[in-house]
Amino acid sequence: MFPLKHSIDPMVDCVFKALLGSPENINLTLNFLNAILQPDIPIESLEIQNPYNEKEFLTDKLTIVDVKAKDKLGKSYQIEVQLAVFPYLPSRILYTWSNIYQSQLSSGKKFNTLQPVISIWLLGDILLKDSPAFHHHFQIYDPLNNIQLTDQCAIHLLELPKWQKKTETSTAEDQWLCFFHDAKNWDQLPNQLNTPEMRQAMQVLSMFSEKENEYHLYQARKIALADDATKKELMKEIESKRKEAELKKEEAERKAKDAELKQEKAELKTKDAERKTKDAEFKQKEAELKTKEVFNFANEEKQQKENALAEQKRLLVLLQKAGIDPET
Repeated sequence: MFPLKHSIDPMVDCVFKALLGSPENINLTLNFLNAILQPDIPIESLEIQNPYNEKEFLTDKLTIVDVKAKDKLGKSYQIEVQLAVFPYLPSRILYTWSNIYQSQLSSGKKFNTLQPVISIWLLGDILLKDSPAFHHHFQIYDPLNNIQLTDQCAIHLLELPKWQKKTETSTAEDQWLCFFHDAKNWDQLPNQLNTPEMRQAMQVLSMFSEKENEYHLYQARKIALADDATKKELMKEIESKRKEAELKKEEAERKAKDAELKQEKAELKTKDAERKTKDAEFKQKEAELKTKEVFNFANEEKQQKENALAEQKRLLVLLQKAGIDPET
């Protein structure tokens, strides 16, 4: 195979869908599923439920695109690529899984007809920051009692930035992850990945690189994805500024309330001081009244004594005039 004219990123949705969602590349879809899921019994046949259609990408501006397939046992498979993560992505992942699961139960069907749905998400960014593992397998499981509720739910997350390139990419999973992680920098297939499946995958990249229509579609999708990412960044920036403004408003309101409380406290202190002043004035007046009462009482007592002495002198004079000696 000649070197590619243009490097092609297989994580761009139209390329990804052409790789794993085209009936002519069904063997790649089988190889990918068996590599990632490593089932006890390999998946031997599939039917693509929503085949790759070039026209759907000309107007579709979503950054999420999926591949839906079903095997001969009735199990459903969902493969999605997501370049950028966001806080509510886990809810989106569970929602899309549940949509496929519940869609099996058409009118008149019984619950025992439901078949497992397995979702695989290829993430171009890190979602689970607290875990170093690049491959997570989620199920409905009770870890406390080591009991699985059902085997009908399986969600696999593959975080490409966490995947570490090995000196030898021996496993099929490593080969696929290396392809999705690094192929955007290749102009031809590395020797260590020279397998029939990887050569076929590179032919898909070559189609987007060499054919004018496909390359224009690829470029248009890259621009659409870049526009979408830019809009999301702007929305994040706007949301961040809105939250910052709300915080400032809340802080200003808190300071205003603090100022009001301080003013209320100052007013209470003023009122308390005024009350204490009035109490002190009242006590002072009360003391003055008591002092006045004591003074008046003392004056009255003094007056009474003076009156008694005067009366005594008057009687003494009368006795003397009458010739009576008061001491006999």
